[in-house]
Amino acid sequence: MSLLTDDMSPRADPASRLPRNAPVTQPAAQRMTDSYQAMKAQICQQVIERLETLGSNPEALGQRALREEIEQAITVRSRRGQLALNSAERLVLIEDVEDEVVGFGPIAPLLRDPTLDDVVVNGPGQIYVERNGVLEKVETRFRDEAHLMNVIQRIVGPVGRRVDEATPYVDARLPDGSRVNIIIPPVALDGPLLSIRKFRMQTLSIENFVEAQVMSAEMAAYLSAAVRARLNILICGGTGAGKSTLLNMLSSFIGDRERLITIEDAAELQLRQQHVVRLEARPPNADGEREVGARELMRNALRMRPDRIILGEVRGVEAVEMLQAMSTGHDGSMATLHGNSPRDAFARLEMLLGFAGLQNDVRAIRRFVANSVHLVVHIQRLTDGKRRIVSITEVTGIEGDAYSLNEVFAFKEQPPMSGLGEFCTLTHRPHFARKMRDYSTTAAAEKLW
Repeated sequence: MSLLTDDMSPRADPASRLPRNAPVTQPAAQRMTDSYQAMKAQICQQVIERLETLGSNPEALGQRALREEIEQAITVRSRRGQLALNSAERLVLIEDVEDEVVGFGPIAPLLRDPTLDDVVVNGPGQIYVERNGVLEKVETRFRDEAHLMNVIQRIVGPVGRRVDEATPYVDARLPDGSRVNIIIPPVALDGPLLSIRKFRMQTLSIENFVEAQVMSAEMAAYLSAAVRARLNILICGGTGAGKSTLLNMLSSFIGDRERLITIEDAAELQLRQQHVVRLEARPPNADGEREVGARELMRNALRMRPDRIILGEVRGVEAVEMLQAMSTGHDGSMATLHGNSPRDAFARLEMLLGFAGLQNDVRAIRRFVANSVHLVVHIQRLTDGKRRIVSITEVTGIEGDAYSLNEVFAFKEQPPMSGLGEFCTLTHRPHFARKMRDYSTTAAAEKLW
């Protein structure tokens, strides 16, 4: 699938052309030689100067017109004997120059690579990518700090954000949904820092999760039945564990007749149902004004006749409204939360409730949480980079001042820190079995009931 603008249409922004078909590759070492970089910079400057002479803005040209200008500049140098390129090398150079003139420079091919999850830049000379859960350094680099800052301004400019010495850090989102965090000097001591969490256009099915051994077939059957049975589900895990991806997949089991409202800091969910209302929080502008937070959106969502509310991530005081929604008729709602275990997730929820001014005694707060959340799913990225659902735990109430939990499934890692192990069913009498039985559609779940 390609999101390239039409040849004759104007360019809206540098990122509108990111998802090309599989990019032409060239050995990184060859692309990073000083001679190649110098040649590319000269051709870029030549193209820009020619367009200025013609009174044309590179951003306003269609792709075909821009490529014709680039090809002409390369052809002129080839005829002068300044370039000796075969057809593949010529195509790579054209794309690299195009990326420099109107795109995101040397990281553009990385952003197009469908096998990468993250791209992180530590100053002009260090670029890392995450592939299959493992960070690796690549040969790609920026010429210097000014080159990197130019690309950063191209990222923040189209979304109306500002990054400078007065505001040295900023969050943004590329048009394809990728999340961006930027920090520049003087806060970043060794040069501008750029972190990009890439957005995957392809949604994964529950079968994909089982095939990748993120979960067992029994886990898949249990979770799909839990969503259909309208259990309130909290997904916890660390940064990059796959919480949002799991939330998106579980949401696919919600029926088309339900009205869903999604609330996110940065829109990532790709729900396929017919009746979906998407809300996105708005950060403050450069003057610190006009912020619209998740709590305001949660409050408003409750007035919009939702059947379920899907909260991308619980970060702050919106935890109160989320739990109220779960406990007052919006069964089947779901959210994610940072936490390294179910009990850790509950401790974080209690902390957020305290920030919101909910200062009741511990027992009352825990009863409120236990009455709201039915199920906690803990997903973790292991040391080998693989992601696993390591626990599925039912919340059955409270006993004394403690949560009463029933762990149904777990992943037992053996030996420790190896990434190896097996999925285990810890109980054959799930607390919500009676409610879920009628929603089970696979033979794998029969043994659970």
